[in-house]
Amino acid sequence: MKHVQIFSLGLGLVLCGACASKPAVTSEGLALKRVVIYRNGVAYFEREGRVTGSKVSFRVRRDEVGDFLASFAVMEKAGGSVRAASFPMRREEPPVRLAEGEKPLPVPPVDPKRKLENVVMELDGGEHDLAVGYIAEAPVWRPSYRLVLQKDKVHLQVWGIVQNLSGEDWKNTHLTVVADAPLALQTNLENAVIPSRPVLAEGNEVIMVVPQSETSLASAPPPPPAPAVAMPEEMADEEAVSEKTMEVEKKEGRARPTSKSVQRSARYRGGVGGLTRAVAPAAPKPMVAPSRTRNLAALAAVAVTGGATRYELPNPVTVPDGSATMLLLLDKEVPGESAFLFAPDPGVPDSAAHPFRVARFRNATGGLLERGPLAFFGEGGFLGQGVIENLPVAASATVPFALEQSLAIERRSEYIEEGSRLFMVDGGQLTIERQVGPRTTYKIKNGAKEARKLWLKHPRQGGSKLLAPPRDTEDNAGTGSALVPVAIGALAAVEAVLNERIGQQQQVDWLSDLAEQAVKGYLADAKANPVKVAALKAAWELRAEWKKLADESERLHAEQQNLERSSEETRDNLRAIEKNKAAEDLRKTLTHRLAKSSARLDQVIKRLIEVDMRIKELELRFREAVKELRIPPAT
Repeated sequence: MKHVQIFSLGLGLVLCGACASKPAVTSEGLALKRVVIYRNGVAYFEREGRVTGSKVSFRVRRDEVGDFLASFAVMEKAGGSVRAASFPMRREEPPVRLAEGEKPLPVPPVDPKRKLENVVMELDGGEHDLAVGYIAEAPVWRPSYRLVLQKDKVHLQVWGIVQNLSGEDWKNTHLTVVADAPLALQTNLENAVIPSRPVLAEGNEVIMVVPQSETSLASAPPPPPAPAVAMPEEMADEEAVSEKTMEVEKKEGRARPTSKSVQRSARYRGGVGGLTRAVAPAAPKPMVAPSRTRNLAALAAVAVTGGATRYELPNPVTVPDGSATMLLLLDKEVPGESAFLFAPDPGVPDSAAHPFRVARFRNATGGLLERGPLAFFGEGGFLGQGVIENLPVAASATVPFALEQSLAIERRSEYIEEGSRLFMVDGGQLTIERQVGPRTTYKIKNGAKEARKLWLKHPRQGGSKLLAPPRDTEDNAGTGSALVPVAIGALAAVEAVLNERIGQQQQVDWLSDLAEQAVKGYLADAKANPVKVAALKAAWELRAEWKKLADESERLHAEQQNLERSSEETRDNLRAIEKNKAAEDLRKTLTHRLAKSSARLDQVIKRLIEVDMRIKELELRFREAVKELRIPPAT
């Protein structure tokens, strides 16, 4: 089989719809250095720079003022003080008085994406080495995947499509995309809110009820800010190793981040009114690109932070405003195979009898793979496309991309009820549990001259257990299905039988065969309560005699019906030949038969009376014996 080589391309796509927008936030002296894009419609922006003086001004787009004020954070390296941040309030203009018959002039609507507000941050003077962070509205980044199918392995590429509609170019910006959607609220902090108050009427009477005040006792003052933390020795060691690695990779022609970008791993954190300096943990090392992408810059480092997967590009990138950029985030060989999947889909009628061609692979990337399109390559070219759903770390995906006509499958199902187990005895009632569920048979025929590996996507009955499934079966409770592997030889036919069972409780009569099977099983169970066993065993001896007489009564009733029917027929025959003197011999035979039947009928009726009386007695004795018996539900 030929190996497919995928060449990585930088892709820029102009989005003219954003050309007229102003940047969400700008500030002279604070350049954009970092952008983190999430999957919820917002992005985190970070600006850095050295400013002098007691004020820093920001120009904030009107529709972004709320997000800016709600998420505005200041991180200062020198430990200075930020005093306040202020912005002008918009006042409602009074209505214009018009003369009689005069029409108001049309007022053009104000585009909030072009109108800017001025936000001023007050400092304590001097020089400040600042980093300012905030969130603003941004398009979600979207993943796109490539999968190269080889004989016993697959090669996975992860691309990220980033759209810049911010109103400014992201020049030499450290870019991170996060496979997560943290809660981000829309706020209107820029709008004045004046709540209603109780009205004090004349005579000092309060019209509205005034809520009672609440007193809180004083508490201990907050702890002092934490002292500066020196860089850990481990980080120094990692930088030393990084320098050596750069020298080796320089000889091999592989690009690595500059030492300046490595030094940015020491970041500063703080807050208004009480800044502290801290050193963040070292950023994860970029993953070494596979040989098929040796000529590219280092790929994104994959890390899982707080349960969210982050792809962080180690080198700065430039994303022009009003454009979309396609970034290669990961290129890695992962465990997988090419196979076939029988999963009937109403949208594909032929899939009711033929399986799909699929690729199966395990997520060995170290992070979550979000839902996105997947293109397949192999056998010297393009094979098809599919979609993967959210795939956690170490989970496996089975993605269809074509239909295979050389495999034919027939499915048949029947409902099975079997077994009887004592579930509960309460109030003289017996409840048993039976195992019920479908038995599904798949008949598979392979018309190709090569062996095939097939996976059956078997719909599962909720709450049931799959009995003795084939080895390597994947029972996926979350999707309500099971993936069952089937190996089939060339030009061969096989059968796969799947049994599902679930316990079903039902009340039964004490004299039934199901009751006898359940009670005998309980009495023979070594784990059963011995006191309950003894009580039930004593009652069961009464039930045995009762059952024996009940069976006799049933036989006697059947015999009685047969005798009565035979006697009636004999009487009819005698009436038919009553005046026929030639049938005297027949009349004697019928008369003898009628007498014999009548005599036996009298015996049966007499025995029935005795048996029924004894049955009623035994039934009463048995029910009294089990009336107070309590056997809790079986687990």
